[in-house]
Amino acid sequence: MMFNRMEIKQRAKATFLNEYGISVGAYVLFWLVGAAASGVTFGLGALLILPPLMVGYSSFVLRIYKGETGDIGDMFTNGFADYGRNLGGMLFMELFVFLWSLLFVIPGIIKALAYSMTPYILADCPNVRATDAIKLSMRMTRGHKGGIFVMCLSFIGWWLLSAITFGILQLLFVGPYTNTSFAGLYVDLKARALSNGIIRPEELA
Repeated sequence: MMFNRMEIKQRAKATFLNEYGISVGAYVLFWLVGAAASGVTFGLGALLILPPLMVGYSSFVLRIYKGETGDIGDMFTNGFADYGRNLGGMLFMELFVFLWSLLFVIPGIIKALAYSMTPYILADCPNVRATDAIKLSMRMTRGHKGGIFVMCLSFIGWWLLSAITFGILQLLFVGPYTNTSFAGLYVDLKARALSNGIIRPEELA
């Protein structure tokens, strides 16, 4: 059975708005830190800081989607506590997507969708190894890549509005809302994979 995109987005919007101030603050801080690190290090920060920071931010939006209180400090703690694992997992994911993209655009898109749950797995399951997180993401998204692609397309209108407002709407609403929605997608796909025996509980440690 395909996941219910509308239900996930509705819940994400409700939980995000319930924690609106800290959600927007975390999103803005995420991009400010990434931009500052990249600027100061002439782009090296994008390679060494953004990947684990993305894992930390994924941890934050997972808490928001689950209805828990957000903690910006946890975004950094969870992202950098196991720096090598989180960095490796994200860099491997990006490398594999890049290599598949060399074949053609469509294979790159398909693999990007297949690996899309990797940062959430790294954030949610601290004992899962970097390469295993990618493999689990591939299994978790099997049969759902078309639905994930449609979910991405469902935000196009919001992204166009963000462009019209020179990114202001992106910072104040669209970014946190979108990321919380995809955190919800992970929660749903994880539950489905466990209930269907696609993934065993012990694999998530």
